[in-house]
Order: sequence, then C-alpha cells, then structure tokens
Amino acid sequence: MIREPFLDGWTVGPKLGAFEAPTAESAPRAVRLPHDAVRDAPRSADSDQGVHTGYVSGGVFEYARTLEVPQQWRDKTVRLEFEGVYRDAVVFVNGDAVVHEPNGYNAFEAVLDPYLRYGEPNRITVEARAHRDSRWYSGAGIYRPVHLVVADPVHIPLDGTHVTTPDIDADRSVVGLATTVRNGSRHTRTLRLTWTVAAPDGSDVATGTAPVTVLPGGEAVARVRLAVERPSLWSDTSPALYGVRTTLVGEEGQLIDTDAATFGIRRLQVDATRGLRINGRTVKLRGACVHHDSGPLGAATFDDAEDRRVRLLKAAGFNALRSAHNPMSRAMLDACDRHGVFVMDELTDTWTRSKVAFDAAPTFAERWRHDVDALIAKDRNHASVIMYSIGNEILELATPAGSAWSRRLAEAFREGDDTRFVTNGINGIIANIDRMRETDDAPGGAGEGEASDPNTMMATMGDTMAKANASDLVTRSTEESAAVLDIVGFNYAESRYELDRGLFPHRVIVGSETFPSRIETMWEFVESLDHVIGDFTWTGWDYLGEAGIGRVDYTDEPGYEATGTAGPFPHLLAGCGDIDITGLRRPVSYYREIVFGLRTEPYLAVHPPQHHGRPTATTPWSWDDSVSSWTWDAEPGAAITVDVYAAADEVELLRDGVSLGVAAVGGEKAFRARFETEYRRGELIAIARSGGAEVGRTALRTAGEAGLTASVEQPAVAEDGLGFVAISLADADGVVATAADRVITVTVEGSAELIGLGTGRIRTEESFAGPSVTTFDGRALAIVRPTGPGAATVTVSAAGLAPAAASLTVTALRSH
Repeated sequence: MIREPFLDGWTVGPKLGAFEAPTAESAPRAVRLPHDAVRDAPRSADSDQGVHTGYVSGGVFEYARTLEVPQQWRDKTVRLEFEGVYRDAVVFVNGDAVVHEPNGYNAFEAVLDPYLRYGEPNRITVEARAHRDSRWYSGAGIYRPVHLVVADPVHIPLDGTHVTTPDIDADRSVVGLATTVRNGSRHTRTLRLTWTVAAPDGSDVATGTAPVTVLPGGEAVARVRLAVERPSLWSDTSPALYGVRTTLVGEEGQLIDTDAATFGIRRLQVDATRGLRINGRTVKLRGACVHHDSGPLGAATFDDAEDRRVRLLKAAGFNALRSAHNPMSRAMLDACDRHGVFVMDELTDTWTRSKVAFDAAPTFAERWRHDVDALIAKDRNHASVIMYSIGNEILELATPAGSAWSRRLAEAFREGDDTRFVTNGINGIIANIDRMRETDDAPGGAGEGEASDPNTMMATMGDTMAKANASDLVTRSTEESAAVLDIVGFNYAESRYELDRGLFPHRVIVGSETFPSRIETMWEFVESLDHVIGDFTWTGWDYLGEAGIGRVDYTDEPGYEATGTAGPFPHLLAGCGDIDITGLRRPVSYYREIVFGLRTEPYLAVHPPQHHGRPTATTPWSWDDSVSSWTWDAEPGAAITVDVYAAADEVELLRDGVSLGVAAVGGEKAFRARFETEYRRGELIAIARSGGAEVGRTALRTAGEAGLTASVEQPAVAEDGLGFVAISLADADGVVATAADRVITVTVEGSAELIGLGTGRIRTEESFAGPSVTTFDGRALAIVRPTGPGAATVTVSAAGLAPAAASLTVTALRSH
C-alpha cells in the first residue's frame, strides 16, 4: 500500500463560471497544502462577512493538481483522504464529480477508481465555497492535510481499527480491537488479520490473530481481545500511549495491507458526589475553549502548530480543551494525547435553526448522522477525548422539537461510542430569547436592535443574566435537553450551579463556556461544588474573527462610538485569549495560573502611563490593558497603575530598593493588589507575603539600549514540520523594550520559506504573509516551512538597527 502526503504541486484560483473568461487576476497560483485561501485576501469595512470573520470576505475557490496514474494501478484502489476542506467541497477527476462534502470540518475520502485514465496524467480539482456561513473566522479551501492512498481492492479503510479498553485492573487490562476490512473486488475473500500491541516504551506486549471473510463489495469486522499485563494508565499527569500494528494477509500469506493506531488505557467515571474521576482519581478540568485557526497561518492546520498550541496551553495551567464549535483536527487530538490534555470535542454550532445567513442549518436534518459518524470515527481511539458535545448554544434547544433533537443526537453518539460522556453547551438565555422578550425575565435591551447579536446581548445584560439563567423558565424549558446528557454543559450560567444541586441532585455540571474576567469566581465554584467538574474559559488561545470581542476602548478617543462587542474595522482578532496568536502569555494567563493554585510567584501587570486616568469601555471577555513591563515612553514622575497578582495576604512594592508601600490582596478583586505610583526608570520588585512571611517575589527592569533579536524555538525541524522564530526588540540582557515598536522585515535563505509573520495586535491592517510587520509590545513571530533537507537562516532587519539572524537545521521527513 502507498499512503503519502499529497501536498505539493497544487494551484489555486477563483472558481470561474462556465461562461466566464479568465483574466490576469483570476490566474491560478502555485500553493503547498495545507492552505487557507482567504488569509491573504483584502479586508475591508464592507466585507460581506463583517466582524464575524475579521472583515475577511469569502469566495469560491478551485484547487487543481495533475496526478500521473501508471498502468499498474489498474488493479488497485486509488483514493484521496482529505482531513478537512472549508466548505461545500466537491472533488473532480478529469471534470467528473467524485464526492461532495458540505461540512467544512469533516474528514472524508474521494475514491477515484471509476474516473481515472491509466497511463496518462489525470487532472484533480477541488472546489470550496465560503460565504456568510460562520460566526468566526473559518478560513477557506484545503486547509487540512491530504493523503494519496493506493491500495489493494481488499484493504483496511481510513480509521478502520477501533480500540477499546473495557476491563482495567492494576495487574492487567483487556484491549478490544476491531478492524474493518473492505472488499472492493469481485470475489469473496478469506484473509487473516494480525494485531500487535506495543507498550509506551515500544516493546511488544500482546499479539492476536483472526481470519475474516469478506463478500464482494462489502465490509467485515474482525475482533480480538488481548490482555496487557501491568498496564501503564493514561492521564493528564502521565500520558502513557500504546500502539497497535495491524497486518492483513491474503490466502497465500502475502501482505495486502497494514494499519496503525495509537491509544491510551484509562478509566472514566463521573457522578454528582465524586465528580469526574480518571483512573479512580478525582480531576477538576482547568479548561480552555479554542477555535481552529492557527493565527498567522490562518486556518491552515499543521502538526507542529497544533502541537505547539497544546504544549503552551498546558504549560500555562490548562489540562483540558474544548474545540469550539466544530470537531478538533487530528493533529491537535494527537498532541492532546501526547501531552496529557483532556478534550471536549464539539459537533456543531447549529442544528436546524440558523445563526448566520448561509450556515449548515438548512441541511442539518439530512446530514446530522453523517457528521456524527465522521466525528466518532476520527476521535474514538484518542485517549484525550473524554466528552462529546452535541452542540453549542442551540437556538431551538428549549422547545419540544429541540428536546427531541437533543435525545436523538445523544443516543447517536452513544450508539457509535458508549465509552465517553455526552454533553452540550447550553445557554438558557439564548435558547429562550423569544419567550424572555414576553416575560418579566427579559434581559435589558434583549429585544432592541442593538442587542440582536448574542454576544452583545450577553455583554449588556450585566447582573440580569444571572437572574435570567436561574429563572423558572430556563429550569423548565431546558430540563429535558439537559436530562439526556451525562454532563450538563452551561455557558455563562454559574447562577445555576448551586440551584441545580437542590433541583437536580444527580446532575453533573461543567462550565462549558465562561467569562475570562470572572475566573476567580468560577474556580471557587469548581473547587467547592462536587457536582461541578470544571470550567472552560473563553478563550485559551486568541483567534481570528469575532473581532474585538475582548478589546479595551478608551472612550475619550476622538471619534469613539460604542459598538457593543463588535470591534469596528480594522479589528481582526478577538482579543480575549489567555495566550495571544503568537503564543505569548497575556497577563490574564498568569492571573489564572495563580487562581488555579499552580503559581506561587507573584506577577506584575503595568497599565500604560500614557492612558492613566482615561475612561475605558470593556466587555465581559476583556482583561485590563496592561503589560508586564517597566519600559515606557513616559516622563519621569508620570502617574502609573501597577497591579500585582498573588496568592497572598499582602504585597509590598519597591522601586530601586525603596518601598512604595504595602497593599492588601483582594481589596477590589481577589488575588490582586493595586498600586498608584510614579514611573521612573529602574527596577520594580513585588514581594508577596502571607501571615507576615514572604511567599514569593518578582521583578521588572527598564530595558537598556534595544536591538533586534531572533531565536528559533527548536534548532532542528523535520522536513514536514515548521520552524517558529521569536523576534523581539530587547537589550543585551534580554529585557524587551515594549514601548519601542517599529517595522521589521524578515528574509529566509536556504531550505525554508516564510509562511507566516504576525503579532498579538488585535487591530491591524497588516498581512500575515509578510515579509514585514510592525512589532507589538516589542515582539513578533515568524513561521517558516522547510522546502527540503539542509539548513535555513532567518534574518530580521529594521531601519537603524543591526540585523539579527537565527539558523535552523531541516532533518528528514517524519514517518506517516
């Protein structure tokens, strides 16, 4: 069998109508997959998708590639495995339609056999459409990997081996293996499957074999149960992974096909008294919601970028991710398996009622089972996946029809995979918005035009949101939809946590989506209530689209106009992530780490002195406009606000060894002490104390003369990987000059090319394509992609500064 990446040699251009003549503007250009067709498209205030996508318009795109098909493939089956094409993908061979996949997040395969011309070039084309169909930046095109598979007509299909661990004891575990064999030939075949299980250290620990007979044009499933002695259990603290190699041989012992899968052995339990238990240990989920885009890469999905996101999120204190509001990529699932991060994987943002003009709701009733099956097939071997979410803030959920859909979807997931829990992101206000307008529970302004967007509505409700979510209307109308779940997910409904302990004593709750500005309150609920198993903040990693939802506005700015949660053009990023799109932790991330009890060192967050005393407007997704820096373009003596985050009783602040006073922690906000002082260059030290004893200290120093620096995160990358280059304006000691932003230019020489360049600035008109960008708080990130084995040098330059260079080595391809 041949299974290889099918990423090079493609072109992309706008899809022309049958009678349209090509122009210079429509000429296809060469691209390497994965590729986002709209990342570099022009942005404008009058974009047809507006704030949802960050003012990026959609389009219809055609990818094309030539495939040489030798005569010897006549006796094979040839297919393309697509991990995701956004959206409404249609695959053609030589102009003939092969397959249509409407869902932009589903993996699917295109069987090419009936359409191929052997012994000559064949033209493969893929159409993709994106147009007002998403509430966030979706990207467009073939944004996830593609593989070419050439196999025997009798073969193991994609996701053909399913692994379960139904029986786990300390001394042994039963591993259940079920492999599907597909027979595309004209003859009945009796074959033999052999499975070999490898331990985390690579040694073989169990093997089994079974014959399987497959009728022509059909499929058959062969099963075996193997015992693994003294199993190493997978968890967030010890992510031990096993592997299984599967071989399929013919009647004469000839090798026909192989397959490989990775899995973990772990036991899941949940109840309202002991909460969520993994291998018998109670675990509280320190969760983050994440979108699927990769910041400067747009929606293009690369293994190394997904692995980097998971690693950095876990290092920041998260142990769980919620894929919002679509199925998670295979690459991110693999990374969560490797690094020990729990996953709530989500099916969809809509069922049968639309949220935006051209979303998937009109075809949901026809396609839902196909989408459920696709998600389960992708996820079911991943140890990290502990929950399936059947939806997010579903509009019809509180109706009888919505209750029926809830039950139908939940049971479909259990039918396909009964080893994981089922949840749903329920927003009782959104599910009842029509009825709330007619009752005393109506949130302020909910019926007015300016509150028609759900984000704006929630942002303007204030304390009435808690009252509305705890209303009898929400209790009654959502009871059935909640009752079909194993774990009830509540979006922005912490007012139900205590209430439901009395009303529904067996109900287990997870905060499936919560405001980042209230983490100290959310985590107190999680720690004190056994039936609340965790909290998922919106969001862990910043993302494209829903532009400006977490921004801080200065309302005395000339021309300022209140716009609800919609950030006006040129806002591009949401601005609400604990970690920005380059991977840099924002102050809220350190605050959260302290709230989680994972950090004893205090953290200094300084408000820009040029904005001192100015009135601000924020949203519930905002954090303070602050930076961990003591380098400012301000006159000595300028008034400045300094926040210190600490798990302590009090904090003392010193500048150049002189005390600026002591402030109690938690006066205005838990885990925070605030100082009003003056800015002067030098060193700022915060000392945290509890009971009079020091529990931690931290310091900031003013940067000296700053120059350009560039450093690679990994000095060696695989030929099919990515290199990440951190760029900063810093002094000789590495202190970043956060107030000295300037335009930088990046060039790459050798065996790599620049594919992304960006910063965490949420309001920008600069392109991620480079080669130039303006630093933000003194930093930027360049992403390079190898073009072959060898070495590459990334050089950064800026007017008036000496250039900086970083080198990396490109190693051989990883195995696939």
